[in-house]
Amino acid sequence: MKHCVIGGGNIGTLMAAEMAHRGETVTIYTSSPGRFSDHIDVYDNQNNFLYRAGGIQVSGILETAVSGVDYIWITLPAFMFEHLSKELSTIVKPGQKIGIVPGTGGAEYAFGDLIQKGCTLFGFQRTHSIARLKDYGKSVFELGRKKELYIAAVQREDTEEVCQRTEEFLGIPCRRLPNYLCVTLTPSNAILHTSRLYSMFREYRKGKVYKENFLFYESWDDLASQVLFACDDELQLLCRKLHDLDLKEVLSLKTYYESEAAADLTKKIHSITAFHGILSPMKREGEGWMPDFDSRYFRSDFCYGLKVIMDIADAAEVDTPVMDKLWNWYIQLPENKETDNVPYFQIPISGMDQLYKIYAHG
Repeated sequence: MKHCVIGGGNIGTLMAAEMAHRGETVTIYTSSPGRFSDHIDVYDNQNNFLYRAGGIQVSGILETAVSGVDYIWITLPAFMFEHLSKELSTIVKPGQKIGIVPGTGGAEYAFGDLIQKGCTLFGFQRTHSIARLKDYGKSVFELGRKKELYIAAVQREDTEEVCQRTEEFLGIPCRRLPNYLCVTLTPSNAILHTSRLYSMFREYRKGKVYKENFLFYESWDDLASQVLFACDDELQLLCRKLHDLDLKEVLSLKTYYESEAAADLTKKIHSITAFHGILSPMKREGEGWMPDFDSRYFRSDFCYGLKVIMDIADAAEVDTPVMDKLWNWYIQLPENKETDNVPYFQIPISGMDQLYKIYAHG
């Protein structure tokens, strides 16, 4: 099989290396092709060398990268989906498979034109591994692979094939999800990152500078856990409301993290080795630090994660007061309020009938 991985960041670099190492033909599409080697070295979380993946092609021209490939893997943040979809719409061919990693962020709507062209669109519930770049374009850390992947295609009849193929490409068992809504509603970054950002920066005012860049997970606090669980409760209420759709694989975070109370969740997150050392989305400001509002943690996870879930809940007439509070806090941040322009993806759903039509029948 021939593959194009779109995005040369953490996940894109690791995916390209893994597939090339397993004998697949891989091209990486990136805005910085000159910084890439023709091979990628992979290391574990103890900095031990695992393997070298060679023969990887790199291109800065999208048409060259995707021409003739069987699978296109999109690892870019969700705020780039719509622009990328427009670029791909004149290039892709019917029958090409397009995988979104992870598949949240309204991907089924952002890439609607590609579906209409006859491409198969599918997504992972969560990324297959935590990854961090060691040396951009040359090496990457593999910090924790999933034991199992959960995948759905928008065209439900194609899910079995992409599951089988992905299992071959990555060497991880794959489970077929009953519909793409199981991906869209995954209680991951859309509520996890946004809850943590709120707990860290809820008292932020324009000009406020922090003494340090916080460790995002290792300094996780009980307030973040409380807000996260409250958002998860609202999400589970939405799943119960949509009882005619099979959403049992949208696991509650209490089940996923094996934690019943907020304090238990805080301890659990502190204990996850793969999360260690991850800094918060902040940037230098004089002698201190301030939130980096251009980070995907803000631009994607609020506008193309949390907001998508809220819109689906609105279509299903399910109240989400805690999610609403997070969203209203975000849009009222001084940097957003000044411009009065917070771009987000408004999903085109007006009621329950449309939800069932889209997700029950693909």
